[in-house]
Formats: sequence, C-alpha cells, structure tokens
Amino acid sequence: MSRVIEIGPLRSQDRAAWEVLARGYKTFYNTDVPDQGYEDTWRRLMDGTEVHGVGARLDGQLVGIAHYLFHVTFWMPDSCYLQDLFVGEAARGRGAARALIERVAEDARERGAARLYWTTKEDNTSARLLYDKVARFNGFIRYDYQL
Repeated sequence: MSRVIEIGPLRSQDRAAWEVLARGYKTFYNTDVPDQGYEDTWRRLMDGTEVHGVGARLDGQLVGIAHYLFHVTFWMPDSCYLQDLFVGEAARGRGAARALIERVAEDARERGAARLYWTTKEDNTSARLLYDKVARFNGFIRYDYQL
C-alpha cells in the first residue's frame, strides 16, 4: 500500500521535528547556526508575515520542510525565493520534495509572484535531478560578499 505525502502549514506541534530537519539542512550546507537562531527562525515562521514554511507529512510525521519568502524586484512583479528545502533521508524518493515545491509554487501564484526560484550546491546531484525536471536552470552562479 502506497503511503501519501501530505503538505501543509507548519504547526506549533511540529517544533521538535522541524528543528531536526532544519539542523539536517544546515549540516548539509556546512552552516553553523546557534541554538537561538533556530528559536528565532521558528518564531518568525509561526508569525508568518516575513517568512513562510510548509511541511511534508508521512503518516502524520513531519518528514520534510520548505521555507520561502516574497520580495520586490525591479523589473517585474514580486518574486518568491525558496530558501530552504529539505527532506529527511528516510522519506526521500517518495515525492515529498516535489510536493513541497508545488505547494510553494501554488502560494506564489496566489500572491501574484512573477517567479519562483532557488539555489543549490553545484554538486547536489540528487536534488538537481528533481530540479531539472520541475524547473529550468538559468545558468546563473551565486557569489557571496562577506559583510
């Protein structure tokens, strides 16, 4: 029997499972975040005014997360940036990442955004297999200027 992935808003009872996934995401990208950073981010997600989050659930358990935000652009209507997308290892390959992307895209369309975009590491080959199916690589490479 195939188990269905359900996508929906993050809920207060997701806090502990969300942090496990968020830490997994940050570990993958070799990014250290202090404990307070997770607390602050969760509070912002629950507020839902600046940043947004949705979760993928399998049998009621949170197995994937997506964080995104909307921002103005100069030459078109607002854009939606999918900042974080992560699915726990045990749930990968079941459609959760695709379903999370589609949910964010649905929200972006409802808000009238002109585009939805995201970044990933060049060598993130497993994720890029999905991304190449659902989106178009536009050739841009990101640079970060140290502040």
